[in-house]
Amino acid sequence: MDGLVAQLKALAEPTRLRVVVMLARGELTVSELVNILGQSQPRVSRHLKLLTDAGLAERLPEGAYVFYRLTDSGGGRRLAELVNDMVPAGDPIIARDISRLERTKEARAEAAQAYFESVADDWDRIRKLHLSDDEVEREMRQLAGEGPFDLMIDVGVGTGRVLELFADRVKRGIGIDINHSMLNVARSNLENAGLSNCSVRHADVGALPFEEGAADLVTVHQVLHYLDDPALAVAECGRVLRPGGRLLIVDFAPHQLETLREEQHHRRLGFSDEEMGEIIERAGLKLAQQVELHPMDKDNQLTMKIWTAEAQVSD
Repeated sequence: MDGLVAQLKALAEPTRLRVVVMLARGELTVSELVNILGQSQPRVSRHLKLLTDAGLAERLPEGAYVFYRLTDSGGGRRLAELVNDMVPAGDPIIARDISRLERTKEARAEAAQAYFESVADDWDRIRKLHLSDDEVEREMRQLAGEGPFDLMIDVGVGTGRVLELFADRVKRGIGIDINHSMLNVARSNLENAGLSNCSVRHADVGALPFEEGAADLVTVHQVLHYLDDPALAVAECGRVLRPGGRLLIVDFAPHQLETLREEQHHRRLGFSDEEMGEIIERAGLKLAQQVELHPMDKDNQLTMKIWTAEAQVSD
């Protein structure tokens, strides 16, 4: 009762009500809300703190930024969504806020696109060395199973493509990445695709911000070859998997393309089945399947591997 009363009190103020309506449409930073609401940063921050304390919103630090969104679970989210549905669409203040929100999202998308274009040449150069993404994605969906999955975690979210790939099978999908610019790319792509069940979060793969046994499905798509300690990353993925949950690792088989180490900062030139099997076993997981996808084009020089592991169910 006390919690519900606190939430109702938090909503019974015009600015906080406007904030909830905006957050119901996606994650926003304090500065973005300042521009949308036309109020000072201290005032907006104070309202956000009250909403957070009441369990209606949550704070997500992302490097130098802090994003806010409706809380992920519990009665607070249901109440916030209900109130959002009840706000009259023709209200002039809300209509103005939504118009500013759309301009804010457009500016964010333009910045994300500019960043992605700056690295697109490198992405394209690597793609030409291995088989098409379509083949890998088809195999990933088959190996993951039909679901449905309550929570999917995509480690190293990149452009958000893997979340898009599984969005129809997950109740909630969260992508994590250490690169703020790539998070903006993924966030923009997910919003454009209308995938309200998917979001992104700033985090290090070596310290995932999830409780043990939280996820049904974890994906790691072409990430491990960048890491100093891939075994630590796989161990973290194993920690957050529930018993019976599934981990999909997509990466290169061993190769000799030293240019990828020199130009693309790859720490590892692929992984053998033996090495990956040992990494998976040390993480307390059971290797279920391993699939090798050979490129058909003789000019392609990289073979893709998909290792599927499962969190063991206690007797």
